[in-house]
Amino acid sequence: MTHEAAPTAPATTPATPARTLLPMVVPALLVGVGASLLLLGVSSAAEQLQDVLWKDIPDALGIGGYSSLWMIVMLTVTGVLVGLVVWKAPGHAGPDPATLGLAAVPMQPFILPGLLVATALMLAGGPSLGPENPIIAANVALAAWLGHRFRPALPGVLWPALAESATLGALFGTPVAAALVISEALAGRPMRGRLWDNLFAPLAAAAVGAATTDLIHHPAFDLQLPPIGSPRWGDLLAALVIASSAAVLGMTVVYAFPYVHRAFARLRHPMVCLPAGGLVLGLLGALGGHLTLFKGLDEVGELARNPDGWSAGQFALMTVVKLAALLVAASCGFRGGRIFPAVFIGTAFGLCAHALVPSVHPAVGVSAGVLGILLAITRQGWVSLFTAAVLVASPTIITLLCIASLPAWLLVTGRPQMQLHDDGTSIR
Repeated sequence: MTHEAAPTAPATTPATPARTLLPMVVPALLVGVGASLLLLGVSSAAEQLQDVLWKDIPDALGIGGYSSLWMIVMLTVTGVLVGLVVWKAPGHAGPDPATLGLAAVPMQPFILPGLLVATALMLAGGPSLGPENPIIAANVALAAWLGHRFRPALPGVLWPALAESATLGALFGTPVAAALVISEALAGRPMRGRLWDNLFAPLAAAAVGAATTDLIHHPAFDLQLPPIGSPRWGDLLAALVIASSAAVLGMTVVYAFPYVHRAFARLRHPMVCLPAGGLVLGLLGALGGHLTLFKGLDEVGELARNPDGWSAGQFALMTVVKLAALLVAASCGFRGGRIFPAVFIGTAFGLCAHALVPSVHPAVGVSAGVLGILLAITRQGWVSLFTAAVLVASPTIITLLCIASLPAWLLVTGRPQMQLHDDGTSIR
């Protein structure tokens, strides 16, 4: 007589006890507040300096703040100032930004003053980069240093996770983006405890970082585009085509990235690389107009307030110029991130599609364009979906974007990323 083996119950991961999670709450709260305040402090300083450079000085000289000559001069001077910081500051304002992504390795604290000054100068001067990468790097370094100093009993890997999550929460004004990024980072890694146990402290830090930013700065990402009702077959087709086309467009920059970076690297000295990059950015700004300058978030709002205010050709020009500006700024050594400029590129691309085919709803064009560009530039699926969806507050958009992300992801996955190894080759 044969006996069948009794079915075994599926293995379950034991939950982490509350006594293990509770000691992480206070550090998470402190990191959340600190990360938000650092972001707001650097951003506020940059905004005040921007007003001086682009309004007060041109007004005093009696010239247009966004005249072609002033854009060329100002971007070149920004390259000189940032180059001086990179050259002379202790630690040279951190490693080559082309080798960095959202995830940061803790650096020595003495590097941070130069990194933060270079970031503020970049934000004020007009290069097409955002604050996310250097601010995350600074917060990770501070959290790791202070955590090791004052709470050495806690795991060392906890502090970078708290700082990254808190900064993402502060950047977007919501902890959802941080939770999605951490979930994506944990995928495939061995974990102790359940997923929510591992998200507990980072989510707390992200929530406090977001709340601090909301209370002080009141950020708003909804572009207030015309509302979209029930989805139509045409909306689905438009989302699929625009997201995939935007992904292909973004990949052209990704493939060009190591070559452009290598060309600037041949100039060797930061006082040559960065001013040369600034000059190129100034010429691009003169070609594309002042909306193609800076990190792009305020400029996206200006486009969205009047989606029919420019022709398809003008939207196409802004898209191409901003793409080139992002490529140059990321290649020549300016300290900054790529998410916010990519949002502008995707918005301009989506509105170009709307201008070419008026039946394409502006909300569909913008969200699908942002999704495709971000998938190519960041290779962060959740961040791309979240950012594209939050620009257009509509449940309909979320459904369309989830479907449109599938072919767009197939076009970018497994291909080079817009991040380099130390030897200058692309990370895959």
